[in-house]
Amino acid sequence: MTTIPPKQPTWLTVFRLLRWDKPAGRLILMIPALWGLCLAAKGNPPLPLLGVVVLGTLATSAAGCVVNDLWDRNIDPHVERTKNRPLAAKSLSIATGIGVLIVSLICAALLAAYLNPLTFWLCVAAVPVILLYPGAKRVFPVPQLVLSIAWGFAVLISWSMVAASLATPTWYLWGATIFWTLGFDTVYAMSDRDDDLRIGVNSSALFFGKYVAEAIAIFYALTVGLLGYMGHIMGLGSIFWLTLGMSAGLWLWQYLRLKKPTIPPTFYPQMFRENVWIGFGLLLGMILGIRH
Repeated sequence: MTTIPPKQPTWLTVFRLLRWDKPAGRLILMIPALWGLCLAAKGNPPLPLLGVVVLGTLATSAAGCVVNDLWDRNIDPHVERTKNRPLAAKSLSIATGIGVLIVSLICAALLAAYLNPLTFWLCVAAVPVILLYPGAKRVFPVPQLVLSIAWGFAVLISWSMVAASLATPTWYLWGATIFWTLGFDTVYAMSDRDDDLRIGVNSSALFFGKYVAEAIAIFYALTVGLLGYMGHIMGLGSIFWLTLGMSAGLWLWQYLRLKKPTIPPTFYPQMFRENVWIGFGLLLGMILGIRH
């Protein structure tokens, strides 16, 4: 006799819809926001603004996850990595998903209303990018670039929270964030290449083909270059340069592993998680580099 497993509580299913059971994706969005906040504040960010960054990234990443799953609810069941997502598996209704999205956007809007006018309008400008990114894979050959631009808003928003303006170093940090995101999200997309090709959706992992490892290496090299120039302009100390050198070494190691003839499927999400630690290491280097 077959035992039917008990139905998961709705709150726990919503928890999975928001990907809060997978914190790496939430943290990796928070990192560039913390970069911008801490650099603009010279290493001493005001606690209220730090709270806004943490809560704001949770709210916007939640909205992004729900939008993505609403867009892809008919695609995800055919992809091994995503087939058990709540909307794909029909363990949550579309109406519930839309309700969660609205709540997430309201939370983000309330936080944005607390901020200065420039930051508020940057938040508004980011919303269309977040909402349209999941559709980019259907019409744009490198949809990860759209995601990277969305990630870049985290730098602009957090920097302007403190300074109420954008400076030259802000744009180098913004560029570094875009190329870093292109790098780690292309790696993440490599795990879905067979499914994406079969379904007919685009990804940077497919676009670069046999040169995908080289493309990732170039993205990481540009990240190092832009962060280095930003550090030079801001006069960051030796600790920043040490962490930047260590990050470059770790990215080189990732590239070398990507070039191996056989790569286990678990490698791609592992590399994604490694980038979380690299990002926080750079954050520590930035803070200590300002203070010393």
